Amino acid sequence: MRIGEAAGRLGVATHVLRHWEDACGITPDRTPAGYRDYTEEHVRRLQVVRSCRSVGLGLEEIRLILHRDEQGRDGVIAARLEAIRRQRAELDAAEAFLEHVRECRHNFITRCESCSAYALANPSRPAEPTSPL
Repeated sequence: MRIGEAAGRLGVATHVLRHWEDACGITPDRTPAGYRDYTEEHVRRLQVVRSCRSVGLGLEEIRLILHRDEQGRDGVIAARLEAIRRQRAELDAAEAFLEHVRECRHNFITRCESCSAYALANPSRPAEPTSPL
């Protein structure tokens, strides 16, 4: 299949496939006229690339994990798993904080030990930009 059809099946732009070809080494066959010719196997590999991108992996990392025997593969996977677990824990804590704030009976949440505990436990969390009012 041509690049437009492959891109459509993957839900990405054609320039993305060209970039992934360069960065990840997934090189489609060529027709006698020089057009890219994607097989079902190419599309499956590109689906894996798209899935890896969706979990936060960069193209260099993806290149490493596509092939089982690549040096550094396990380290890349372990690091991403750790980042996901850390993010999950942060989101769980944020959810618990907001659930408590919603039900908190204190007039000011700064007077609530439970509400304040979240802020004290997360001192390095960067502040969100404020909107000018």
